[in-house]
Amino acid sequence: MSMSSEILSDRHYTTWLADLKNKVRNARIKAAVKVNTELLTLYWELGADIVSKQAETKWGDGFLSQLSKDLTEEFPEIKGFSERNLKYIRQWFGFYAPTTIGQQAVAQLTKQPVSLLPTEIIGQQSVGSIRQQPVALITQIPWGHNIAIIAKCKNIDEALFYVHNTIAHGWSRSVLVHQMESGLFQREGRSVNNFALTLPPPQSDLAKQTIKDPYVFDFLSMTEEYNERDLEAGLVQHITKFLLELGAGFAYVGKQIPISVGEKEFFLDLLFYHTNLHCFVIVELKTGDFEPEHAGKLNFYIKAVDTLLRKEGDQPTIGILLCKKKDKLVAEYALSDIHKPIGVSEYQLTHSLPENLKTSLPSIEEIERELEGDRR
Repeated sequence: MSMSSEILSDRHYTTWLADLKNKVRNARIKAAVKVNTELLTLYWELGADIVSKQAETKWGDGFLSQLSKDLTEEFPEIKGFSERNLKYIRQWFGFYAPTTIGQQAVAQLTKQPVSLLPTEIIGQQSVGSIRQQPVALITQIPWGHNIAIIAKCKNIDEALFYVHNTIAHGWSRSVLVHQMESGLFQREGRSVNNFALTLPPPQSDLAKQTIKDPYVFDFLSMTEEYNERDLEAGLVQHITKFLLELGAGFAYVGKQIPISVGEKEFFLDLLFYHTNLHCFVIVELKTGDFEPEHAGKLNFYIKAVDTLLRKEGDQPTIGILLCKKKDKLVAEYALSDIHKPIGVSEYQLTHSLPENLKTSLPSIEEIERELEGDRR
């Protein structure tokens, strides 16, 4: 007897299939109102069923092919029942909710490392009770986003970080993939800073989350001999990509902003206003290693902006010092007696070209124009 015939003759399978078809019909009706959430909730329940059925029966992996055939014949207009997508559904559920069904069965779910939900969420719950966690969150983002996240994330904490940010900022799949490939989870909130000492708790916590270390400016092509003005010009030229790397909430004010103190005039490299922090943010660029005097100068700039530009309702100005390299202990010492909020982060340029090649290779703008022409 073939695998398909054996499965079809199994009363447990036919009973479960009939129940599953009813679930699909009900979900399809609700999907007209709330497409993504209803469909992904169905996927979650289907993933839980697949996992438990494979653990409880001897159907093995071959039954996914039969299940795909049966569901596709019943619902030909729904493309999500291909065998490949059923395996994604099983992998998706297995990533977020491996349970007490046994490590051997769990190991079959996914090529990803087996991850556990936080203990306070799942404890020792069964498959049935665990279905609802964290389904309420992950069903708020598109299916393609979900697949990209479990393909690139190593654990639940990292995955939910990207789910939260996708919901909060409305990331497209390409932006989401870019953020994951740039290691945003590992970089966010990692800068050396004195925010806890210089800002009240709610503001300091948000400020910490706002600053990354390192920043990755992989959209720039720079020679080895670039200076601060070259770096500044490159960032401003690609301001959209720069703002994406800075993160949500940064509004660009300008470069080389003049500040007059006494009879002298000083110039801020880059000035932003952060719409979530409700404050000005000064970004100073250093192409060399961090030096203690850099913090002192930025402290002076912050004082000047607080005095001259800050309006009623604005929170204290924050400074971000971007340098090519820093000694963490030196930076911590330098900030320990600074009374203005400052964060020190490194930056990385991943596209560094020799001068003789830079002139012969097309610029990013030229490549973009060529691609745009091809699309037309």
